[in-house]
Amino acid sequence: MIKTVLNAVLVVAILVMGFLLCKSIIKPIDFKDAKEKRQTAVIKKLVDIRKAQECFKDNYGHYTADFDSLKTFVKEGQKKVVEKKGTITDQQLEKGLTEKKAWEMVYKNNGADAAKYGIEDFEAFKEYFRRDTVFQSVMEVEFGKDFPIDTLDLVPFTNGKEKFEMKAEMKFNEKSGFSIPLFEASVLNNVYLNGLDKQEIINLNAQAKNLEKFPGLKVGDIEIPNNNAGNWE
Repeated sequence: MIKTVLNAVLVVAILVMGFLLCKSIIKPIDFKDAKEKRQTAVIKKLVDIRKAQECFKDNYGHYTADFDSLKTFVKEGQKKVVEKKGTITDQQLEKGLTEKKAWEMVYKNNGADAAKYGIEDFEAFKEYFRRDTVFQSVMEVEFGKDFPIDTLDLVPFTNGKEKFEMKAEMKFNEKSGFSIPLFEASVLNNVYLNGLDKQEIINLNAQAKNLEKFPGLKVGDIEIPNNNAGNWE
């Protein structure tokens, strides 16, 4: 009887140990999968923020730290777009014709060198080769008319409760003597990974601290110019 009970206890102990072992193996894997899913969504948002900021800077000469201003610009702003019609043939390229030279000839209506570049009928070439600058909606050109611009500042997987942090600054460069426009947008691991295993998040933050890295995802930098790179790139 005692032997039977001991065997039963041993079986239960083995099952419990097996369960705990499996859980210890599966737990980090589940965290990794969930983390990568969230990272993918957050990185996509940061790339969209970067694109919007670069369009904003092209228009105003500086970045903005205000999401409302950025979203309004994307909704209502206009961007210069060159509409191209016609191409330069391989033969014309071999004779030294470039996009710039072709455009200048057409723009100035001067075909004196047309034959030199393999253009037999300059009047026909003018109709064929066009480069017109037009203004189009920033939203449609860069994002698409159905892009959910109103959620640009919201961090994925937070039920709309958390927003990205965004900063912008004109940084004076002593070497060049000019001020450089800089921006950064970021979100902490604690924010976009909230709800996942706490110890795994603590480990991530500790690793970032040891490497003197930002404990989260970030694009751009207001301290050091980095061509608006993301810290995942």
